[in-house]
Amino acid sequence: MNRAEEPLKLTPNLKKLIAPAIIGLILFLIFQVLPSTSFESTDTPYPQIISKDEAAQAASRFARERLGFPASEGQDPLVTYQSNSELYGYLAKEKKLKEYNKNYEAKYPYDVYRVRFTLPGGDALNVDVHMQNAGIAGFSYDSARSSYDRIELNQGEVRKQMLLLVEEGMTLAEKQALAEPWLKWAGYDATQLQLSTREGEPKLRYTVTEAAIGDSRLQLAFTFEHGTLRSFEPAFSVPAAHAAYVNKQTQYATLLTLVGYGLFTLVLGILAIVYSVKTRAYTSFKRGILLSVLLFVIQMLNTYNLVPVFKAQGMSETGIIGMMIFYAIYSLVFSALLYFSLVGGSGLWRKEDGLNPWPRAKEPGYGRYVLESMKVGYLWALILLGIQSLIFIALGLTLNTWSTTDASQSPYNMLYPWLFPLMAWLAGISEEAVYRLFGIRMVKKIVRSTFVASLITSIIWALGHTLYPIYPVVSRPIELVIIGLLFSYIFLKYGYIAAMFSHVVFNSILMGISLVMLQGTPNVLIGLFYMVLPAIVAYVIYRLNPTKKEKPYVTTPHHEGH
Repeated sequence: MNRAEEPLKLTPNLKKLIAPAIIGLILFLIFQVLPSTSFESTDTPYPQIISKDEAAQAASRFARERLGFPASEGQDPLVTYQSNSELYGYLAKEKKLKEYNKNYEAKYPYDVYRVRFTLPGGDALNVDVHMQNAGIAGFSYDSARSSYDRIELNQGEVRKQMLLLVEEGMTLAEKQALAEPWLKWAGYDATQLQLSTREGEPKLRYTVTEAAIGDSRLQLAFTFEHGTLRSFEPAFSVPAAHAAYVNKQTQYATLLTLVGYGLFTLVLGILAIVYSVKTRAYTSFKRGILLSVLLFVIQMLNTYNLVPVFKAQGMSETGIIGMMIFYAIYSLVFSALLYFSLVGGSGLWRKEDGLNPWPRAKEPGYGRYVLESMKVGYLWALILLGIQSLIFIALGLTLNTWSTTDASQSPYNMLYPWLFPLMAWLAGISEEAVYRLFGIRMVKKIVRSTFVASLITSIIWALGHTLYPIYPVVSRPIELVIIGLLFSYIFLKYGYIAAMFSHVVFNSILMGISLVMLQGTPNVLIGLFYMVLPAIVAYVIYRLNPTKKEKPYVTTPHHEGH
């Protein structure tokens, strides 16, 4: 890291980083990229995904021919990706994915396109379509006056009685009569199935006893509302023990996120405001505005990008507007946190240590400094990807770590998937500012140790990732504490810009790969573009800040303001 009031230079020994970077890239390709190109460990090529238009056509044909639903009279269908994350997680945990994909996935997929047809009056129909073979995997009506989804949020006897009430006194025989045509359509004889619902219980469920994988059984589930069939969804059950485990882990993750991450990040934010004022003689309140505005824009673009997710949940236009307003306020707070972390962090390092972790653009040599920081960032990003791969292997062997799907964050559910990798810049800019630039120096004032300060801020940062669908939930924090300490090392050795680039490149590669996996030439090209975008940005900054002949550098005492 450069000292303040000295010529700006960054001369890293890149040759020493090339070999580890190549090894890291190889490890990443072998253990993360290549496995994702096969169909969930079935040793077969990843199947071709049908387009959303093809899914809509299949669903429209089914709605018209089988349900008599006037799909063409409503709005254009909304097509989103939905996933049975609990089932996928159980199969992943028990290492049954390969077996399931071979025997059952073609007819009972855990990943589907959900096509939603909405009529002018607000009534809607959801049809689930297989993402590879366009087969119909289930359907559900969503009446404008329905309260079914809200009732499902209740527990125990309350939910049971409310569901019975909304069924309007249907007998078990009446339910069976409505279900029988759909059992035949699915290729089953009701007399050969195990009836799993008794008289006086809501819903209707049959179990196909011969279709089993682990402790999971195929169930043909029906729901009813206002005396008519509401839905038919055949799917494999999730064992109660597994569901309880996931629920308990999620509660634990929520607590860690709110207290370990949220509370301590708020404390850092307040301290950043305080020390921005206390170190104002060593910093400038004019700096950080551009990056904070950029952060706000990216946050709002990402929120707008997720509108299909909100619509798929049946959210009204008013509800979506309210959600956008909430995220606008949240983004403003987050942008303010970034701004004061940049100002206060820069001031603290200059005042306490005489160091210059975040050089000004007007400083001689700034363009070359940014270019070298980018090179360091790319090499370290590849090293970190390799280390991450090894951490995943170690966690799998020791904690039996497993992960599941999350449809709410899938590029399939975004208005413009090509905007998704912009989040790499949001994370790199903001997190390196809050937890490294400001966080390390602030905590060091308390603990008097750079390593301990780096460890504490890395833990806070890591706990903000516990709600990712990776179990046990301590797995992600363990991984990210290690990665966070390495980001801290990069920051302490090379400065904020190098740490920021390493973080941005690290995330850009991961997010770019996710776009490539969507298939299609545009997605592949856009994914590759985002992987090289940090290099383009650095080169543009370099060209806009040409190297000038340096004049003798005269240092003068810095007068502290009063």
